[in-house]
Amino acid sequence: GMSPYDAKLQFLLHIHQWPTFGSAFFEVKQSTESAFPESLIIAINKNGLSAIHPQTKDILGSWNFTELSNWSSGNTYFHMTIGNFMKGQKILCETAQGYKMDDLISSYIQYLKSSMQERESERL
Repeated sequence: GMSPYDAKLQFLLHIHQWPTFGSAFFEVKQSTESAFPESLIIAINKNGLSAIHPQTKDILGSWNFTELSNWSSGNTYFHMTIGNFMKGQKILCETAQGYKMDDLISSYIQYLKSSMQERESERL
């Protein structure tokens, strides 16, 4: 068999591959994207964003940060544009946690940029 330690390690290696591993989850209401239900869960982690069905927990869409062309937030909303400006998918979310979502995305992007710059300077 497997030792308890190895079993735990295998479990962590398995769940680490889940697209929502390490995510912060935000319950929002949206009416701009007809392919998604009105109530939606937005998951944000180091890999990007996912839209999740609140009942089935199915992942309806996933985007990495490079696909997120624009976003903004306020007291009652979070707005994001995925893809380019002309053919982009715009999703307006009603939420009181817009600032938190904005801050999290900005932090991840800042972190990714600085780690990319570190890798660039290591090559020189």
